[in-house]
Amino acid sequence: MSQESSHRIVVIVEESTNPFELGCAIEIFGLHRPEIGGHLYDFRLCTPEPATLMRDGFFTLTGVADLHVADTADTLIIPSRPTLDVPRRPDVLDALRHAHVRGTRLVSFCTGAFTLAEAGVLDDRRATTHWQWAEKFRARFPAVQLEPDVLFVDDGDILTSAGSAAALDLGLHLVRRDHGAEIANAVSRRLVFAAHRDGGQRQFVERPVPDLPDESLAPVLAWAQQHLDTALTVADLAAQAAVSPATLHRRFQAQLGTTPLAWLTGERVTLACRLIELGEQRFDVVARRTGLGTAANLRALMRRETGLTPSAYRRRFSSAPAG
Repeated sequence: MSQESSHRIVVIVEESTNPFELGCAIEIFGLHRPEIGGHLYDFRLCTPEPATLMRDGFFTLTGVADLHVADTADTLIIPSRPTLDVPRRPDVLDALRHAHVRGTRLVSFCTGAFTLAEAGVLDDRRATTHWQWAEKFRARFPAVQLEPDVLFVDDGDILTSAGSAAALDLGLHLVRRDHGAEIANAVSRRLVFAAHRDGGQRQFVERPVPDLPDESLAPVLAWAQQHLDTALTVADLAAQAAVSPATLHRRFQAQLGTTPLAWLTGERVTLACRLIELGEQRFDVVARRTGLGTAANLRALMRRETGLTPSAYRRRFSSAPAG
């Protein structure tokens, strides 16, 4: 399915880096995956010092490359850090600035956005961070267009994610962007993690939990994913969930941060991407099998959701020759 990649991803590990986000980066970008043809990326770690004490002194990281490896990165990742009031090392900030000038893709997990902002590369750019630190971030970096209520923000060459688990969402989004939906789904299956949560979903902000019957959307979502080739409506979803359309809308907004129609469209486009990757050449067939109706509608929605037309997506991700 995949071939060994020459795209180099480098993670800068600083003192007090959170091991969880570091582990997310290693798991998604660094592991050998024989089921999809090998390594997805040329993955490296680097540190400013020979020995780096991780968060809360859990362990000390040694034996990795120095900061000069950041100069070779195609994608440079900054994990989270709990010490938000401690200025970052000048050499780390310089590495980020130089990478940005070179056109390197920059990525932060959780409070790593503070490091990007301190380097000045987020000015007048869209970004997010953990909701708990949103007000502190806004106060320190007013030039950044902070979006505090989303899982991650893809602003082209700079991508930022929210709290810890959102690092997995952003990581899978990058795999999908670089290698297509089929490879991203294979990685998510190995992770036993949701294949695709759109970046626009809300962060799970702490709030009181009412004593209510089970209102999980999981059953209706699973049912809808098995019937994407039919002309599903919001009313159909509501009937399957045994609630009114208005109640269904409220549950989608509360649990997924989106509307039933937007979720359904996103699932249809994801399925369309997979069919194209697997070699389906007839866009009218793709449109019919995904419930998108016509090739024109497929073209419009794929461009809106992925930034690519079906033809461009096929050229980039399909392993089958164009017919």
